[in-house]
Amino acid sequence: MNKFITKEEAIQRISTQQIDQLLHPTFSKKGLEHATLIATGLPASPGAASGKIYFHAADVLQAKERGENCLLVRAETSPEDIEGMIFSEGILTSRGGMTSHAAVVARGMGKCCIAGCSSIYIDEEKRELIYGKTVLREGDFLSLDGSTGNVFLGEISLEQTTTGSYFTELMNWADEFSALQVRANADTKLDVQTALNFGVAGIGLCRTEHMFFEETRISAVRQMILSNDEEERKNPLNKLLEMQKEDFMQLFQLMQGKPVTIRLLDPPLHEFLPKKEEEIKKLAQELYISLAEIINRISYLEEVNPMLGHRGCRLGVTFPDIYEMQTRAIMESAVSVYSQGIAVAPEIMVPFIGSKAEYTFIKERITKVIDDIFLENNMVISYKIGTMMEIPRACLTADEIAEEAEFFSFGTNDLTQMTYGFSRDDSDKFLFDYKEKNVLKNDPFQTLDQSGVGELIKIASYKGRKINSAIKLGVCGEAGGDPDSIRFFHRLGLSYISCSPFRVPAAKLAAAQVALEEKQIIEKQKQAIIF
Repeated sequence: MNKFITKEEAIQRISTQQIDQLLHPTFSKKGLEHATLIATGLPASPGAASGKIYFHAADVLQAKERGENCLLVRAETSPEDIEGMIFSEGILTSRGGMTSHAAVVARGMGKCCIAGCSSIYIDEEKRELIYGKTVLREGDFLSLDGSTGNVFLGEISLEQTTTGSYFTELMNWADEFSALQVRANADTKLDVQTALNFGVAGIGLCRTEHMFFEETRISAVRQMILSNDEEERKNPLNKLLEMQKEDFMQLFQLMQGKPVTIRLLDPPLHEFLPKKEEEIKKLAQELYISLAEIINRISYLEEVNPMLGHRGCRLGVTFPDIYEMQTRAIMESAVSVYSQGIAVAPEIMVPFIGSKAEYTFIKERITKVIDDIFLENNMVISYKIGTMMEIPRACLTADEIAEEAEFFSFGTNDLTQMTYGFSRDDSDKFLFDYKEKNVLKNDPFQTLDQSGVGELIKIASYKGRKINSAIKLGVCGEAGGDPDSIRFFHRLGLSYISCSPFRVPAAKLAAAQVALEEKQIIEKQKQAIIF
């Protein structure tokens, strides 16, 4: 009698939750027995973390240098907090949802995060965290369980988990049966290496703006933004060109011919500008611009509703030279790496398209840059230009856009936001009540709303394929790592899903399980016909 189960059975016996537990530390059972629960927020990124609380990124860095385990505690994070997030053990915010900045970045790092913990009050200026009548101050201990959203008082011991050869073999089995490729959303060398360790098929989303916030670069970025015209922007753009080329060369070298989808600049420009008075004064001195002029420019760039404002391809229309610089950086890097005998597969993604006219305007300009690079280097390499489908109008006019685009990547975060009319960053204030009172079954930013947002993706997929049968279709929003959503994407016949690096193993397992479920249904139908 055979005592072994098949690969298929093995894959179907394991849950995606078990995979997540393998990849992140957990609290010891003994430690939890005496733990004091003080609040519960959104389980934004799995794992457990314990450490001293700090309220500013700079303080986290200093504490880390002293050898302390730290937690970054903020009302909400912004790209300026990135270094503090990197060196913290975990992140806690009182505002923001499952697709807030803190949540998305933490998942990418594989770092514990609790977001939208509204029962606590965080005073960043006083460096205080208040719950009920109790006040915690900088240096006090907290413990975070990112898998449940529970916040505990004090320090709790952790149990580390490890993966080994059996885990790698399981991932290989998953690849055997999956129809969907799994790519990663990755912006840094560390992200990419993590994703490669999990056997990723490519990079489905590289967010170039995350490369702009390093201390050595932010000055040039701000100079670019505060320039009055194209002539003034030339110098900072040239500086950024060289910096971005370094980034992209690393990505192409690491990926060894696997596709790398790079999104052109997406966030509104005001996100890169300083907010504190002392930082604004320092910037004025660096750029030799009067304080009044900088304050006026910053005020001009502020928007009432920035997520629907001057961002994405709208930046490319207003400032074509920014997108041209990024395109040059991508393709010169690709050409350079290819010259070293390393295969490359660059894919340039134009964000936030709402019409064919927007896409065509930008594509014409960046294609000219690419043609010039090929002429300069006497070399031609294969590349793709496509778009991120995240505006309902783009989905409804996908047949027009498909006449020009070589791929669609569905950005489910913004597409959900605009379809529902829910703010990604503010929905935590009511989504808990919606689920509690059965108004919604799931958080639509985590599990795809198939009847609404999913219908738009269906329409876009059908219209896109009707015009361009070779068009590649993928997903790069957070729903790309959700097992229930993956089932929908499989049925739709998409080419790939892309998710945070630490969600790749669970996504691969879910994709294999869905494919096996479908195979079993087909076999049962065949048997029914025979008998």
